[in-house]
Amino acid sequence: MDNRRAVVPQAGSTPHSAFRTPANAPQSGWAAIKQTWSDPERWVAGLVAAAPSLAFIAVNAAASLYPAIFAAASAAIAGLGYRVARRQSPRSALIGILVVAVCAVVAAVTGQARGFFLVPTLIPFAVILFCLGSIVARRPLTGLILNRVTGGPREWYQHRELRRVHLIATSTAIAINVVNAAIQMIFYGRGDTVVLAVAHAATGPVFATLVAVTIVAVRRTLARQR
Repeated sequence: MDNRRAVVPQAGSTPHSAFRTPANAPQSGWAAIKQTWSDPERWVAGLVAAAPSLAFIAVNAAASLYPAIFAAASAAIAGLGYRVARRQSPRSALIGILVVAVCAVVAAVTGQARGFFLVPTLIPFAVILFCLGSIVARRPLTGLILNRVTGGPREWYQHRELRRVHLIATSTAIAINVVNAAIQMIFYGRGDTVVLAVAHAATGPVFATLVAVTIVAVRRTLARQR
Protein backbone atom coordinates (compact mmCIF):
# COMPACT_ATOMS: atom_id res chain seq x y z
CA MET A 1 0.00 0.00 0.00
CA ASP A 2 1.34 3.42 -1.00
CA ASN A 3 1.25 5.76 2.02
CA ARG A 4 2.92 8.67 0.30
CA ARG A 5 1.03 11.92 0.67
CA ALA A 6 0.36 14.20 -2.25
CA VAL A 7 2.37 17.39 -2.17
CA VAL A 8 0.13 20.45 -2.20
CA PRO A 9 1.87 23.55 -3.59
CA GLN A 10 1.71 26.57 -1.31
CA ALA A 11 0.46 29.92 -2.54
CA GLY A 12 3.23 32.36 -3.23
CA SER A 13 5.76 29.62 -3.97
CA THR A 14 3.85 27.59 -6.56
CA PRO A 15 5.94 26.63 -9.59
CA HIS A 16 4.25 27.18 -12.94
CA SER A 17 4.09 23.46 -13.63
CA ALA A 18 2.13 22.88 -10.43
CA PHE A 19 -0.42 25.65 -10.86
CA ARG A 20 -4.02 24.61 -11.34
CA THR A 21 -6.91 26.99 -11.94
CA PRO A 22 -9.93 26.25 -9.69
CA ALA A 23 -12.66 24.39 -11.53
CA ASN A 24 -15.22 27.15 -10.99
CA ALA A 25 -12.85 30.00 -11.88
CA PRO A 26 -14.07 32.31 -14.66
CA GLN A 27 -12.24 31.92 -17.95
CA SER A 28 -12.55 35.49 -19.24
CA GLY A 29 -12.62 39.02 -17.91
CA TRP A 30 -16.31 39.41 -18.70
CA ALA A 31 -17.11 36.12 -16.95
CA ALA A 32 -15.15 37.34 -13.93
CA ILE A 33 -17.18 40.56 -13.83
CA LYS A 34 -20.47 38.66 -14.07
CA GLN A 35 -19.40 36.22 -11.36
CA THR A 36 -18.28 39.05 -9.11
CA TRP A 37 -21.54 40.97 -9.34
CA SER A 38 -23.96 38.03 -9.54
CA ASP A 39 -23.34 37.45 -5.83
CA PRO A 40 -25.96 39.37 -3.77
CA GLU A 41 -23.51 39.53 -0.86
CA ARG A 42 -21.28 41.86 -2.86
CA TRP A 43 -24.17 44.26 -3.45
CA VAL A 44 -25.02 44.18 0.24
CA ALA A 45 -21.38 44.76 1.17
CA GLY A 46 -21.24 47.72 -1.22
CA LEU A 47 -24.38 49.20 0.30
CA VAL A 48 -23.03 48.73 3.83
CA ALA A 49 -19.79 50.47 2.84
CA ALA A 50 -21.67 53.37 1.22
CA ALA A 51 -24.25 53.70 4.02
CA PRO A 52 -22.34 56.25 6.18
CA SER A 53 -21.90 58.68 3.26
CA LEU A 54 -25.50 58.22 2.09
CA ALA A 55 -26.83 58.70 5.62
CA PHE A 56 -24.73 61.85 6.02
CA ILE A 57 -26.07 63.34 2.78
CA ALA A 58 -29.70 62.51 3.55
CA VAL A 59 -29.70 63.82 7.12
CA ASN A 60 -27.66 66.91 6.23
CA ALA A 61 -30.24 67.80 3.59
CA ALA A 62 -33.14 67.20 5.97
CA ALA A 63 -31.64 68.63 9.15
CA SER A 64 -28.12 70.02 9.67
CA LEU A 65 -24.44 69.13 9.91
CA TYR A 66 -24.21 67.65 13.40
CA PRO A 67 -27.23 65.32 13.11
CA ALA A 68 -25.71 64.21 9.78
CA ILE A 69 -22.42 63.38 11.48
CA PHE A 70 -24.31 61.35 14.08
CA ALA A 71 -26.23 59.53 11.33
CA ALA A 72 -23.00 58.64 9.50
CA ALA A 73 -21.43 57.33 12.71
CA SER A 74 -24.54 55.28 13.47
CA ALA A 75 -24.50 53.77 9.96
CA ALA A 76 -20.82 52.83 10.34
CA ILE A 77 -21.48 51.14 13.69
CA ALA A 78 -24.49 49.35 12.22
CA GLY A 79 -22.24 48.07 9.43
CA LEU A 80 -19.91 46.61 12.05
CA GLY A 81 -22.87 44.98 13.79
CA TYR A 82 -24.02 43.48 10.50
CA ARG A 83 -20.62 41.89 9.87
CA VAL A 84 -20.40 40.52 13.38
CA ALA A 85 -23.91 39.08 13.12
CA ARG A 86 -22.96 37.43 9.82
CA ARG A 87 -19.73 36.13 11.38
CA GLN A 88 -17.69 37.99 8.79
CA SER A 89 -14.31 39.59 9.36
CA PRO A 90 -14.92 42.95 11.07
CA ARG A 91 -11.67 44.44 9.76
CA SER A 92 -13.13 46.43 6.87
CA ALA A 93 -15.98 47.68 9.07
CA LEU A 94 -13.50 48.81 11.73
CA ILE A 95 -11.47 50.62 9.07
CA GLY A 96 -14.72 52.20 7.88
CA ILE A 97 -15.50 53.41 11.39
CA LEU A 98 -12.04 54.94 11.66
CA VAL A 99 -12.45 56.72 8.32
CA VAL A 100 -15.90 57.99 9.28
CA ALA A 101 -14.51 59.23 12.60
CA VAL A 102 -11.77 61.19 10.83
CA CYS A 103 -14.27 62.55 8.29
CA ALA A 104 -16.62 63.57 11.10
CA VAL A 105 -13.84 65.41 12.93
CA VAL A 106 -12.87 67.31 9.77
CA ALA A 107 -16.50 68.23 9.08
CA ALA A 108 -16.98 69.39 12.68
CA VAL A 109 -13.78 71.45 12.67
CA THR A 110 -14.49 73.10 9.31
CA GLY A 111 -18.20 73.49 10.04
CA GLN A 112 -18.95 72.50 6.43
CA ALA A 113 -20.70 69.45 5.05
CA ARG A 114 -18.10 69.09 2.30
CA GLY A 115 -15.44 68.69 5.00
CA PHE A 116 -16.82 65.20 5.58
CA PHE A 117 -15.45 64.25 2.14
CA LEU A 118 -12.02 65.91 2.39
CA VAL A 119 -10.16 62.72 3.39
CA PRO A 120 -11.87 60.55 0.70
CA THR A 121 -10.98 63.26 -1.82
CA LEU A 122 -7.29 62.98 -0.89
CA ILE A 123 -7.15 59.17 -0.88
CA PRO A 124 -6.87 58.81 -4.71
CA PHE A 125 -3.70 60.92 -4.66
CA ALA A 126 -2.13 58.58 -2.10
CA VAL A 127 -3.10 55.53 -4.17
CA ILE A 128 -1.57 57.10 -7.28
CA LEU A 129 1.71 57.66 -5.44
CA PHE A 130 1.79 54.06 -4.16
CA CYS A 131 1.08 52.73 -7.66
CA LEU A 132 3.75 54.88 -9.28
CA GLY A 133 6.30 53.94 -6.63
CA SER A 134 5.61 50.24 -7.13
CA ILE A 135 6.03 50.57 -10.89
CA VAL A 136 9.34 52.38 -10.48
CA ALA A 137 10.45 49.56 -8.15
CA ARG A 138 9.39 47.02 -10.84
CA ARG A 139 6.90 45.42 -8.48
CA PRO A 140 3.49 46.73 -9.65
CA LEU A 141 1.09 47.14 -6.75
CA THR A 142 -1.54 44.64 -7.93
CA GLY A 143 1.14 41.94 -7.93
CA LEU A 144 2.10 42.73 -4.35
CA ILE A 145 -1.54 42.54 -3.30
CA LEU A 146 -2.87 39.67 -5.44
CA ASN A 147 0.03 37.30 -6.03
CA ARG A 148 -0.87 34.97 -3.13
CA VAL A 149 -4.54 35.00 -4.16
CA THR A 150 -3.69 33.86 -7.68
CA GLY A 151 -1.09 31.29 -6.52
CA GLY A 152 1.70 32.97 -8.44
CA PRO A 153 5.39 32.19 -7.89
CA ARG A 154 7.21 33.97 -5.08
CA GLU A 155 9.43 35.84 -7.57
CA TRP A 156 6.51 36.86 -9.81
CA TYR A 157 8.16 40.19 -10.57
CA GLN A 158 11.00 38.36 -12.33
CA HIS A 159 8.60 36.83 -14.86
CA ARG A 160 8.10 39.22 -17.77
CA GLU A 161 4.53 38.18 -18.67
CA LEU A 162 3.27 38.27 -15.08
CA ARG A 163 4.91 41.62 -14.47
CA ARG A 164 3.33 42.95 -17.65
CA VAL A 165 -0.15 41.86 -16.53
CA HIS A 166 0.31 43.59 -13.17
CA LEU A 167 1.83 46.63 -14.86
CA ILE A 168 -1.29 47.00 -16.99
CA ALA A 169 -3.57 46.46 -13.98
CA THR A 170 -1.65 48.93 -11.82
CA SER A 171 -1.59 51.49 -14.64
CA THR A 172 -5.36 51.05 -14.96
CA ALA A 173 -5.68 51.69 -11.24
CA ILE A 174 -3.70 54.90 -11.70
CA ALA A 175 -5.99 56.02 -14.53
CA ILE A 176 -9.10 55.29 -12.45
CA ASN A 177 -7.71 57.25 -9.52
CA VAL A 178 -6.73 60.19 -11.73
CA VAL A 179 -10.33 60.43 -12.96
CA ASN A 180 -11.66 59.92 -9.43
CA ALA A 181 -9.35 62.56 -7.99
CA ALA A 182 -10.29 65.07 -10.70
CA ILE A 183 -14.02 64.53 -10.16
CA GLN A 184 -13.76 64.79 -6.40
CA MET A 185 -11.53 67.88 -6.46
CA ILE A 186 -13.89 69.68 -8.85
CA PHE A 187 -17.01 68.91 -6.87
CA TYR A 188 -15.31 69.43 -3.51
CA GLY A 189 -14.50 72.94 -4.69
CA ARG A 190 -18.15 73.40 -5.62
CA GLY A 191 -19.35 71.95 -2.34
CA ASP A 192 -21.53 69.38 -4.14
CA THR A 193 -21.69 66.69 -1.47
CA VAL A 194 -24.13 64.51 -3.42
CA VAL A 195 -21.64 63.96 -6.26
CA LEU A 196 -18.85 63.46 -3.71
CA ALA A 197 -20.88 60.75 -1.97
CA VAL A 198 -21.64 59.00 -5.26
CA ALA A 199 -17.99 59.14 -6.35
CA HIS A 200 -16.88 57.76 -2.99
CA ALA A 201 -19.47 54.94 -3.09
CA ALA A 202 -18.53 53.98 -6.67
CA THR A 203 -14.87 53.46 -5.80
CA GLY A 204 -15.40 50.04 -4.20
CA PRO A 205 -17.32 48.42 -7.08
CA VAL A 206 -14.93 49.80 -9.70
CA PHE A 207 -11.88 48.36 -7.96
CA ALA A 208 -13.61 45.07 -7.18
CA THR A 209 -14.16 44.73 -10.93
CA LEU A 210 -10.52 45.55 -11.67
CA VAL A 211 -9.37 42.94 -9.15
CA ALA A 212 -11.63 40.26 -10.65
CA VAL A 213 -10.34 40.88 -14.18
CA THR A 214 -6.72 41.01 -13.00
CA ILE A 215 -7.02 37.66 -11.21
CA VAL A 216 -8.35 36.01 -14.39
CA ALA A 217 -5.57 37.55 -16.49
CA VAL A 218 -2.88 36.35 -14.08
CA ARG A 219 -4.31 32.82 -13.87
CA ARG A 220 -4.49 32.55 -17.64
CA THR A 221 -0.88 33.70 -17.89
CA LEU A 222 0.20 31.12 -15.34
CA ALA A 223 -1.76 28.40 -17.13
CA ARG A 224 0.05 29.18 -20.40
CA GLN A 225 3.39 28.79 -18.63
CA ARG A 226 2.66 25.36 -17.16
